Amino acid sequence: RGRPAKLEANHRAELSTIVETDPTATLEEIGQEFARRTGMKVHRNTLTKALEEAGWERSRDGSAVRVEVSEVAEKRYGYTEAHRRQDVEQTYTSCLTDAEWALVEDLFDQTGARGTPPQYPRRLLVDACCYVVRTGCAWRLLPKDFPPWQNVYRTFRRWSGQGKFEQMHDRLRAMWREREGRSADPSAAIIDAQSTRGSPQGGESGYDAGKKIKGRKRHLVVDTLGLLLAVSVTTASLQDRDGAHPVVATAMDKYPSIETLFVDSAYAGQCAQTVSQLHDIHVQVVRHPANKNVGYWTHPEQLDFFTVQADANGFVVLPKRWVVERTHAWNERARRLIMHHDRLPKVSET
Repeated sequence: RGRPAKLEANHRAELSTIVETDPTATLEEIGQEFARRTGMKVHRNTLTKALEEAGWERSRDGSAVRVEVSEVAEKRYGYTEAHRRQDVEQTYTSCLTDAEWALVEDLFDQTGARGTPPQYPRRLLVDACCYVVRTGCAWRLLPKDFPPWQNVYRTFRRWSGQGKFEQMHDRLRAMWREREGRSADPSAAIIDAQSTRGSPQGGESGYDAGKKIKGRKRHLVVDTLGLLLAVSVTTASLQDRDGAHPVVATAMDKYPSIETLFVDSAYAGQCAQTVSQLHDIHVQVVRHPANKNVGYWTHPEQLDFFTVQADANGFVVLPKRWVVERTHAWNERARRLIMHHDRLPKVSET
């Protein structure tokens, strides 16, 4: 099991004697005294580890203090528990905690339902789906801690068709809006599209000449907090203004309370007019101030107090519009959503 330790128990006892004699000694002085007594030259890292195993630690005032060996924290490299924050009930960090599962348990695990009892716990199947989304692994490469991948994928497709994941998201979004002091039904929304690469797995694909990306395009409608309201996945070759109508119609069917829709200049013109007339909402186009094709109404007796100046890189924060850009960044934290690995766009939407 690896190379044997260089310092044994009698050596650690000798180090303890040296530290007890001179508690303010540095590692170099301890190493010199240890070499004089035993004839062994030891690296300072080895000395530190041996002193920790013997129960010694160095206090802030420079003195050495003896502690119980059980109190000495095991040295660890890389991520610590503070980084992972993995609860006891979580096999992986992507698994739901008990508190999280309690919020959505009734959607997936219908207690008392008729029929054959499930072979695998519903919570384990949900954890497997979350693992795939978070890590980006293939369904066939699910760890052995989860049920067989065929069962997981079949259950995922069935829940997808039943809208289970959409119901879960809607419930969590409503809870978050209430926590922020907002109404559960939003009155304003933002739309935007994002082109992402497609994998060699196949399926519908296209080429976005503007972004120079071959793959698919996600059309998102979010509220003013950046929480998702509706999504549509199409080929990347579809223009933003052409893909706006289906996703806006879906959002309006679910949330008729939407009164204002913020869009960028790609949706201006006929698209904005059509959306406004079909759904009876106010479509506000937020244009970049550096756009030379944009004019501004001015008055000779009024100073210009409101023009937003760009920074050295030409970046300007656009009101309301940049909320959806943050949502794109949130989505890309899940490795499965960085590019499209599934053949079916419906699977990508789920």
